[in-house]
Amino acid sequence: MDKFRRPQRAKENNEFVFGIRAVIEAVKAGRDIETIYQQRGLGGDLFLELKALLKDTLIPLNSVPVEKLNRMSTKNHQGVIAVISPITYQNIEDIVPSIFEKGEVPLILVLDSVTDVRNMGAIARTAACVGVHAIVVPLKNAAQINADAIKTSAGALFSIPICRHANLHKTCLFLQDSGLQLVACTEKTNDLIYAPDYTMPTAIIMGSEDEGISNDLLRIADHLAKIPMAGKIESLNVSVSAGVILYEAVRQRTV
Repeated sequence: MDKFRRPQRAKENNEFVFGIRAVIEAVKAGRDIETIYQQRGLGGDLFLELKALLKDTLIPLNSVPVEKLNRMSTKNHQGVIAVISPITYQNIEDIVPSIFEKGEVPLILVLDSVTDVRNMGAIARTAACVGVHAIVVPLKNAAQINADAIKTSAGALFSIPICRHANLHKTCLFLQDSGLQLVACTEKTNDLIYAPDYTMPTAIIMGSEDEGISNDLLRIADHLAKIPMAGKIESLNVSVSAGVILYEAVRQRTV
């Protein structure tokens, strides 16, 4: 798996690229872009060229009020600002075969709409500690990898592969086709997290705190598993929940 990890350069803050032409050139040059913000209602041939270029990428394009762009920069941004990512996103299709080739049992973490950067950082830190091979996130509705996420992860986001994909449903089907079981951590079941056999190749799915795991992923999951709860509080923070189920996987794999 090491051959898929590119050296990362730590940055205290995300870097910005301003202006439509500059952003186009950054995309063409293959820069690792976290997201692109565009002014609402923006048009023109140059902007249409940027949109056409982005169709062949996994770079989110977010429409925002011009006031947000002005707060990000006082420079002449022309209605477009790109945020350069501090990490290089990877493809899970490249990583899974390498895990099997090394004789290891895959343990993948899929985050469905986890948008809080500190939760993302905390989850990545735990994932790195337990030996998760990769974290998969969606193109949209995912936490931005920024300085806060990096700090909360204690640098783990530089050491564990983060895979960004446009369609989590399709990606999870790929994981199943590759021989991994899908374990969805959800309260919508009577089965506890101790029931699945995590010694098998496994992808654990975690959902957002407000809406949980999307129904299309729940429907294809091989196992639904919940964390036992007692008392008046009905749920745990998603980063804590991820730690609980990941360490159950570790417990089974080290017995």
